[in-house]
Amino acid sequence: MKLVVTGAAGMIGANLLRGLNALGLDDIVAVDDLHHGAKFTNLLGTRIADYLDRGEFYPRFARGDFGRVDAVLHQGACSDTMEHDGRLMMAQNYRCTKDLLDACQAQGARLIYASSAAVYGGSTVFRESPDHERPLNVYGYSKLLADQVVRRMLPASGAQVVGLRYFNVYGPHEQHKGRMASVAFHHSAQYRSEGRVRLFGAYGGYGPGQQVRDFVSVDDVVDVNLWFLQHGGVKGVFNVGSGRAQPFNDVAHAVVNGWRERAGEPPLPLPELVARGIVEYIDFPAALVGKYQCFTQADLGALRAAGCDHAFADVAAGVQRYVRWLADQPA
Repeated sequence: MKLVVTGAAGMIGANLLRGLNALGLDDIVAVDDLHHGAKFTNLLGTRIADYLDRGEFYPRFARGDFGRVDAVLHQGACSDTMEHDGRLMMAQNYRCTKDLLDACQAQGARLIYASSAAVYGGSTVFRESPDHERPLNVYGYSKLLADQVVRRMLPASGAQVVGLRYFNVYGPHEQHKGRMASVAFHHSAQYRSEGRVRLFGAYGGYGPGQQVRDFVSVDDVVDVNLWFLQHGGVKGVFNVGSGRAQPFNDVAHAVVNGWRERAGEPPLPLPELVARGIVEYIDFPAALVGKYQCFTQADLGALRAAGCDHAFADVAAGVQRYVRWLADQPA
C-alpha cells in the first residue's frame, strides 16, 4: 500500500507514521514544512520512502507525479486557533484541502483528513450536523468549509473521503507547538520547573478549574485513523474525541500524580494538591472573555454507527501514560 502523510512532522502526523509502521506499512511519502528545523526530531525512528516539502508536494501530486497512491492521510494545516490572518487560514486549511480532495478523486486515491471540533464553536451540542456548527474564529470556519464541500460531493464520490473532527488532542511529539501545545504538556512543564500547575479560576458559571473539555489521547486519534484506513468503504465526517467531558482539574491532577509516581511519591487527592499550592488558580484572562469554550464533548453516535467501536482512554489513564513518555525523553 502506497501512502502519503501530510503534516508528517507534527504531533498527529508523527504518531500516525509510527502507527502505520507498526502495521508493517512504510511505503510512505512524508510531507511537511521544516522551516523550523527542530521538528525533524519527530520523524526520528520512523520508516518512510520519501520526504517532500509541502510547497513541492501539492502541485506534483495534482499532476500525478507519484503514480498510484492508495490513500492520503492529510494532517497538514495551520492549527493555531489564535491566528487572525484569514487569508493564511483559508489558503492552508480550506483551499489546500479542497485541491487535495479534487486531486484524490481524479486519481482514485482515498483521503482521510483532519477536521476540528472548532467547527462547533459556540454550540452546546457536538454532533455532526449543520444545526450545531457555529465556529467562533476563522480557524474553525476554514475547517468547516472543507467539511461542507465534502458533504456536497460524497453522494457522487468514488474513492473514500473521511473528515475527522479532532477534539482536544494531547500526547507525544507536540513539543514544537508552543502555546498551542496541550494543557497536559504545559502543566508538565510548569510542574517540572516550578513544582506547581496553574489553572483558570471561575468563569462562565463554572468553578475554578471546572471548565470541561473532551480530552483525547493522540494514541486514540491514530487508532481511529487506522480504522478508517482499514475500512475503505466508510465515508463521511466524524467526531474523534473520548466522548467524555472532563474538567481541567482532572488533567492537572493526572499530571501532578504522574510526576509524583515517577519520583516515588504517593498520589494526592486534588483538594490536598490545592491546599499545598501545587494546583493554583489564576484570574480568567480578559482577552478570552466571550471567546472561550467552557464545555465540549464529542457525540460519538456517527462513529459508532459506522462500526468503529474503539475504546478511548480517560484523562487519568491517557495523561499518566503521556507523563511516563515525557519522563523518558532526553532533557
